[in-house]
Amino acid sequence: MARVVVDVMLKPEILDPQGRAVQGALGRLGLTGVQDVRQGKQFIIDIEGTLEGDRYELMHTLAEELLSNPVIENYSMRVVDDEQ
Repeated sequence: MARVVVDVMLKPEILDPQGRAVQGALGRLGLTGVQDVRQGKQFIIDIEGTLEGDRYELMHTLAEELLSNPVIENYSMRVVDDEQ
């Protein structure tokens, strides 16, 4: 079994209103020195078998076209041990 973790974040040049709201709340709750907060999303996908070759490339295509919006978001993908 392969576990694929896809992290999706807004590109740095895209405004992040939710991150700004959290940044403001952190200050109001007493956490000082917060320079920036960016929010994102994470997908954890368990796949039977191994993730090699064409399957690996397909997963990248799906991450780019389905799980993220390439116009405003970047993604990173990693395969982790299923025992973690």
